[in-house]
Amino acid sequence: IYTDYLYERMQRKGFLFRDCQRLINNDRNHFAACMVALGDADGIVTGVTRNYSTALDDVRRVIDAKPGHRVIGVSIVLARGRTVIVADTAVHDMPNAEQIADIAEEAAGFARRMGYEPRLAMLAYSTFGHPQGERSERIQEAVRILDRRRVDFEYDGEMAADVALNARAMAQYPFMRLTGPANVLIMPAFHSASISTKMLQELGGSTVIGPLLVGLNKPVQIVSLNAKDSDIVNMAAIAAYTAGT
Repeated sequence: IYTDYLYERMQRKGFLFRDCQRLINNDRNHFAACMVALGDADGIVTGVTRNYSTALDDVRRVIDAKPGHRVIGVSIVLARGRTVIVADTAVHDMPNAEQIADIAEEAAGFARRMGYEPRLAMLAYSTFGHPQGERSERIQEAVRILDRRRVDFEYDGEMAADVALNARAMAQYPFMRLTGPANVLIMPAFHSASISTKMLQELGGSTVIGPLLVGLNKPVQIVSLNAKDSDIVNMAAIAAYTAGT
């Protein structure tokens, strides 16, 4: 039944029936994803034996995004008594303005599900137009897109990370929409998100959980190749929690 299910999804993408049969018989990610898709399991935790992007591609062949949602990666940073959610840390390499706006909405929804009222900072190397640059313009356009969508959470940008996280720095901008330091940081690209969160993790003083996959129709979490036991337990707990919500 798993082979039939995968073949039905993949036959218009160049896969023969025997290709799908081989994947189900030999690849644990495809087998597990089919188990979850068809209700024989509640969630997946994978990634210990293969790189993140490969595991994600395997799963996405079987499990779609939730209708109306965008699949993103978020990381939870716990530092000095503060919790900050960072997105997108796993999926979109260089998102355009529309994708950044989608990422912001998805991250805000995740923050609410975790019990936080989201205050989003749309990050860049510039703050409110200075210095000017093409990459900052994408963030400015994403803010305008959120304006048109009339979303129900606080957001502003573009701004540098120190402004987003420091109330005193924020006070220098009286037009700032945020009522306090941001608790959700929307990164301009995957590489900046990945670099910053991994630096925090390695330098010490911070605990980084993730990246967590958000937006898929079923609970799926992917750990890194060098994941510790505690990382796997955290991911399993989050997968179990999302399976019940």
